[in-house]
Amino acid sequence: MEKSWEKSSKWYDSIVGKKGHYYHENVILPKLIELMELKKISSLLDLACGQGIFSKQLPKSVEYVGVDLSKSLIQSAKKSAKNKKHQFFVKDLEKDLDLEKKDFDAALILLALQNIEKTDLVIKNAKKHLKKGGKFYIVLNHPCFRIPRQTSWEVDERAKIQYRRLNGYMSKQKIPIQTNPSKKDSALTFSYHIPLSTLTECLCKNGFMIEKLEEWCSDKKSTGKKAKMENRARKEFPLFLCIIAQKQ
Repeated sequence: MEKSWEKSSKWYDSIVGKKGHYYHENVILPKLIELMELKKISSLLDLACGQGIFSKQLPKSVEYVGVDLSKSLIQSAKKSAKNKKHQFFVKDLEKDLDLEKKDFDAALILLALQNIEKTDLVIKNAKKHLKKGGKFYIVLNHPCFRIPRQTSWEVDERAKIQYRRLNGYMSKQKIPIQTNPSKKDSALTFSYHIPLSTLTECLCKNGFMIEKLEEWCSDKKSTGKKAKMENRARKEFPLFLCIIAQKQ
């Protein structure tokens, strides 16, 4: 249960919904759809798919399989699925997925890799079920600038700038997160931080060539006295990192 978002599934489903949260709709999905060139993809494996948000972005012709450890989120995904080519399964990404198909055109893990401890096993599962030349798309909270409890916004009043404070980066960390801090009995999930060099090394060791890295910033705009420094800071410090890796 520690690995699963089962205890947090109702809360997660309520904030993400069918279309995703703000950054899904306004930053992540538009950029990811453009990168993936979905019309050229005939099959997609969605790792840690949650309630199947990305499945709704696909052309009807795409064969889709979504897997997640949370039974409740998979049930939610199945209820909203309208395409007969879409399948959803409860699977642990740190174990063999036991899926029949081994030649997906593409695999995706969207804002979930940081919540899984054994990164190498996730990458091995992606490799096992991709065809040669297939692409693995990883979108995660930027591992350099968004580490829970280790990064924060601060203001230098003398220089009149907002900057990103970083307390630690190179050390691996397991960080407990209250999914709903407003409630005393909020369930815990965990964020697993590894430096970017460790992630890229893991991809290369498992037979992937890194094709591209993209860093995505927030599109929000501030108003008020500190708007100028806040808007500048948003452009300087990306929220998300997207890695495209190709199976060799």
